[in-house]
Amino acid sequence: MEVQQKKRILAIDIARGMSVIFMMMIHTMLIYGSIPTQTNTILGEITLWLGRGTTMFLVSMGISFVLSRRQSFLKVCKRGLYILAIGYGMNFLKFLVPEFIFGGLPDAFISAYGLKSGTLETGIFFLLLGDILQLAGVTLFIMGVINHFSKSKYVPLIVALAIIAISKEVSGYRVGVAGLDYICDLFFSNKFNVYFPVFPWSAFILLGMFLGRWYKELQENQTIFFKKMLLLGFVFIAIGGILNFINPEYHFGDYYHLGPGGSILLLGANMVLYWFVNFIVSLFKEDNLVFKGLIFCSKNVTSLYVIQWVLINWGMYLIGFWKHDQITVLGLFPIVITLSISIQVLYNSIRALLREKWVKEPLIN
Repeated sequence: MEVQQKKRILAIDIARGMSVIFMMMIHTMLIYGSIPTQTNTILGEITLWLGRGTTMFLVSMGISFVLSRRQSFLKVCKRGLYILAIGYGMNFLKFLVPEFIFGGLPDAFISAYGLKSGTLETGIFFLLLGDILQLAGVTLFIMGVINHFSKSKYVPLIVALAIIAISKEVSGYRVGVAGLDYICDLFFSNKFNVYFPVFPWSAFILLGMFLGRWYKELQENQTIFFKKMLLLGFVFIAIGGILNFINPEYHFGDYYHLGPGGSILLLGANMVLYWFVNFIVSLFKEDNLVFKGLIFCSKNVTSLYVIQWVLINWGMYLIGFWKHDQITVLGLFPIVITLSISIQVLYNSIRALLREKWVKEPLIN
């Protein structure tokens, strides 16, 4: 049983580490690749579909939540606030700091959002931009409530399916009151001031919560767990595929604001991918360099997410925005990945030294 649990944890780490690498690649393409490069090239198409794999990060979050020791409602809420603070701090570093250092964001970048450079409205827009970290922070509160009132594995699954079912119908809902409208956008936005609204994207994290509880219910039996996950994944793919075939524009027309069919299809694909990752993991020894690198990315997923986005955004001043062909973007992939991981290693080293100093100082005094 120890071996099975270890492999299961490794498979989750590997999948989440892969999603981190995929995110770096898709973000590099989205910022540096020209529109023809993104839409009319082989690399653009491949990167676009790799971007769909970043949802593994969300499912992993739900699974990890169940296996975490931090299960009390208060601790979960504190974690949610912490993630939200990091998300808005990242926006400050990505967008507002360059305003002071470089004299404003690139004009082409500002124009892509239909905004004007140097205005208060633009600054507020980018500071409040909703991304994966805002989604994760808000969803943690939902998970905390579910965890507090019910231990049934079906509750997060039912909530996830309910969110999926109504997400397209409530998309774009606002109450018409300044301030409250932003809260509505975090939950229901159909525009690009929020890329990952809670409806429907929290369903991916809640599915992970369901899977984590299912795994524990199966007494952490890896073999049975991944077989059941594979079968459920095929069921979801079949249902999502049918819905998308009937009305593709409604269900999958906008990746960032999916309809029910698109969400169900991606959820099914995630479960099949997890089974595949676990299968691959079982073929290799755990101490190989590739696995170690992916595990490192998984363990540092939040800070790496911030680092790679700040690095890519600041790089616009040197490399340009929406300017490059697929060969150039392909060459930028390893540069962005290497720099991001190197900065993370340096950050970890500095943090470890500071912690060691803080521990030793009272003993000296």
